[in-house]
Amino acid sequence: MINKIFYKHYVFLEELNPLLKKNLLKFKNLYIIINIDQNDKKSLEKQNSILQFAKKNRIQFLFKNSFQKCTKYNASGIFLDSKYKLITKPLLLKKQFSVIGSVHNQLEYTLKIKQGCELVMLSPIFYNEKYSKYKILGPLKFKNMTLSWKLRLCALGGINSKTLKRSSLTKVRDLAFRKFIYQA
Repeated sequence: MINKIFYKHYVFLEELNPLLKKNLLKFKNLYIIINIDQNDKKSLEKQNSILQFAKKNRIQFLFKNSFQKCTKYNASGIFLDSKYKLITKPLLLKKQFSVIGSVHNQLEYTLKIKQGCELVMLSPIFYNEKYSKYKILGPLKFKNMTLSWKLRLCALGGINSKTLKRSSLTKVRDLAFRKFIYQA
């Protein structure tokens, strides 16, 4: 059902285990965002296991906020979170390189346009532990907020089996999630 409604699925990973591997292979048009900021030995081992899995299964992957890792590992793109404020246009990246950003409001959306993002993930659409129930957007506010936005949109935040159908009420055709992959 999930593959018929949405075009692309972005999943944030910090580590990989057998359950996740099984669930990841259920999705079509999957993109893995490697969400590891540290460079210690344990973090690099986790990163390498995700990279090996992605390459073995021909899953495209992106790195969070690191142009150096993108060029080193030949990533298909970069994910710039809402805290990333630098405006950089690296020349060494390949032509098919995707720049994706995360936003929470109109001001951050304007910054992501300047950063050259082709897709923005608007968060939080549904309730999750990170945000209070007063900060979530919900499908109607999400849709109204993005009426004039020109960039391709992706819903992020609180996506699970219960909220999946409601997310189709917005004009997004891409989904991003962290914990839903454990339920898939």
